[in-house]
Amino acid sequence: MAGLSPSIIKVTQHLLAEPVPGIKAEPDESNAHYFHVVIAGPQDSPFEGGTFKLDLFLPEEYPMAAPRVCFMTIIYHPNVDKLGRICLDILKDKWSPALQIHTVLLLIQALLSASNPDDPLANDVAQRWKTNKAQAIETARAWTRLYALKINLIIKYASLLLSCQDFFLFCLHLMDTQS
Repeated sequence: MAGLSPSIIKVTQHLLAEPVPGIKAEPDESNAHYFHVVIAGPQDSPFEGGTFKLDLFLPEEYPMAAPRVCFMTIIYHPNVDKLGRICLDILKDKWSPALQIHTVLLLIQALLSASNPDDPLANDVAQRWKTNKAQAIETARAWTRLYALKINLIIKYASLLLSCQDFFLFCLHLMDTQS
């Protein structure tokens, strides 16, 4: 971590030493200003069960300048646009150097539970959220299943394949012992 500002070193150490429940943040191996973040979709939200990848970047001016955070996982949310940018005041004009990255990540997770269609970044999604909330929530659930459950499915199928391999090896072992 040589050459990094003390603020970025402190953030990295804090994120690794005190992980936030439902949120995983790890520094990029090649650039310590970047963090790979994974946020679990909150319970009782349209995003429940989803695993959302985000990128977080701490600019040279941090903590005087806000971090840049972007969803990498496609999400149907009125406060997240198609490019993954997030409409959250603390990431813009309400940023304070006193805010911790833990707090930023928790507020992004909270935004998944309580969207704000009155301050949208995705106007079409916000309009649907206002005019037909049930349909908007169902679309958010469908997109979560489509885009944010892939990781979970890959892990599940990989685990299943390993179980099948173990079973196959067990059968081979039984056949050898029977001969």
